[in-house]
Amino acid sequence: MLWHPFNQYQLNSEFPKISYGKGVYLYDIHQQPILDAISSWWVNLHGHANPIIAKAIYEQALKLEQVIFANFTHEPAEQLAKNLLPLLPGKMDYLFFSDNGSTSTEVAIKMAIQYFHNQGIKKNKIIAFENAYHGDTFGAMSVSGRGIFNIPFFDMLFEVIFIPIPTLENIDEILETCNQICKKQEVAAIILEPLVQGAGGMKMYEARYLDEILALIKKNDILFIADEVMTGFGRTGTLFASNQLQQKPDIICLSKGITGGFLPLGVTACKSYIFDAFKSSEFTKTFFHGHSYTANPLACAAANASLILTTSLETQQAWEKIENQHIEFSSMAQNHPKLKNIRHLGTIWAAEIEDSNSHYENPMSYIWAKKAIQKGVLLRPLGNTLYILPPYCINKDELNKVYEVILEILED
Repeated sequence: MLWHPFNQYQLNSEFPKISYGKGVYLYDIHQQPILDAISSWWVNLHGHANPIIAKAIYEQALKLEQVIFANFTHEPAEQLAKNLLPLLPGKMDYLFFSDNGSTSTEVAIKMAIQYFHNQGIKKNKIIAFENAYHGDTFGAMSVSGRGIFNIPFFDMLFEVIFIPIPTLENIDEILETCNQICKKQEVAAIILEPLVQGAGGMKMYEARYLDEILALIKKNDILFIADEVMTGFGRTGTLFASNQLQQKPDIICLSKGITGGFLPLGVTACKSYIFDAFKSSEFTKTFFHGHSYTANPLACAAANASLILTTSLETQQAWEKIENQHIEFSSMAQNHPKLKNIRHLGTIWAAEIEDSNSHYENPMSYIWAKKAIQKGVLLRPLGNTLYILPPYCINKDELNKVYEVILEILED
């Protein structure tokens, strides 16, 4: 009757039925608590059923639940722009609304290509990182790494120039490759997940090497699109991962945690010079993109409330506490024979479970998820990549329980 996403029913067809949530816990119909160690697919920043966000949605619902955004505007959207734009790396000037992370990247790609098209410049190539994941719509799939997520559609995806994520060992080679790419003057933009590749396996890389690539790219009039759908709103220890870069984005994609996990909302922010390229007496230069629920007032109200919580001193102290616990756990587990490549960044912790099949198809993900639920914790490994990405309201004992369950399952 229900078709659940990213699930192979031959391997897994039984799902806990959730009745309600409170704080870091979900409760099934038998009132059994499940500690949500992955923020329900990385969206729930402040705990389930957060009363401040819930109240903001309730109060907005009594005034205006939805209005077409093509011909109107409203206070929640305007307030979100006022609240969010000054906080974004690179001092963004405009927000374009959509309704999820994939569409926010879709908007960014179209925006970048049409930016040049409107100026009579043919630059329609995109650079992306190998192993990237930017979403499931066709543009987003095109700039994502070729793999299990998009195998049936390879022949339908547009051509993209892929480069490896930078390391000390390969940075010189990447810079030379980028230099050759830039000489052709065909590239409109580079899109990447700054510092952490999420669905690609929580692969982490250093800001200094990324800055070297971006400095070269930007000298050649190529736009930098930062996909901060997962990394935004404190996940990497700063409000946005791009805060840790010297080279700032021209376009930023946001979603997931933007509403604190309450309602779907996507945002693509850009600089004024990009917006200005679409202002014209020629109607054909209009940005022809939109969604029925663009800038939904309820979602904008949730985002405004969540942003107040996210920028509070209490929340920012929580990032530091979570990171410090991750550091302690990493130190303790570093010699565990069944864990390798233990890493952490901000509130994100990850490691590979020792296994020869190091890819997303690894059935270990199903085994681990089931065992963790039985022990009262929600974990959902990416193949054999185990990760923790908790709500910020998690306390020390609750996070220690997550670590303990991981060690218990490893011993099983």
